[in-house]
Amino acid sequence: MKIATYNVNSIRKRIGILHKWLQQHNPDVMCLQETKVQDHEFPLQAFADLPYHINFCGEKSYNGVAIFTRTPPELVSFGLEDGEPQEDPARLARVVINGITIINTYIPQGFSIDSPKYAYKLAWFQRLRRYFSRVGSTDQPVIWCGDMNVAPEPVDVHSPEKHLKHVCFHEDVRRAYQETVSWGFVDVFRHHFPHQQQFTFWDYRRPEALEANRGWRIDHILVTPPLLPHSHTVKVDVQPRREDGPSDHTVLWAEFSL
Repeated sequence: MKIATYNVNSIRKRIGILHKWLQQHNPDVMCLQETKVQDHEFPLQAFADLPYHINFCGEKSYNGVAIFTRTPPELVSFGLEDGEPQEDPARLARVVINGITIINTYIPQGFSIDSPKYAYKLAWFQRLRRYFSRVGSTDQPVIWCGDMNVAPEPVDVHSPEKHLKHVCFHEDVRRAYQETVSWGFVDVFRHHFPHQQQFTFWDYRRPEALEANRGWRIDHILVTPPLLPHSHTVKVDVQPRREDGPSDHTVLWAEFSL
């Protein structure tokens, strides 16, 4: 099984890039974040020639998640489903494919460390850990992927000493992320490449960022222990970031012998 994750930063703006990647790489599952489109405007017809079942939940202008699957899902749900006022259905999608639970998240960015949005981000991780306990089990196959808006280690961000107060690298958010991961997940990229620096995001407000490799590794694929022995390939494909009119993220994908 080949699974990919991609923050498209507006699916309508990235139709060409996404369609080309799907056609060339044929993943079994593609998880998208930040689709930025209401459900009735989702561009289904643009992908009608491809063999995918598409499930999505979006909002106007921001957030939004979608999952493309070659196999019809056995289950589809959205949001944290915990009874809180903001269950954020456009930030979390879950499907079950052949008994494997796949959870696709677009974690809140946080804005600034003195903002209520940052406190909300930290609390979101706590809620997410409780969500995992409700819908999954560490002795069952679960995949968690998406834009986590966290660089877990200094190697995962350029010039880490300059970003100690950044909402995606501050010690509090890294701790919150690791506590969530410790529910029972393993970072597939870091499992295969313990020390390699490889980014998935380069800010396009800074045109030189990509070529200078001033980026962040904030997009992740994680799995529970039953899937780890089946993991044999994980790669960051930088080409979508090099295309005309790209997202500031690129595609991360992993393959499992399932």
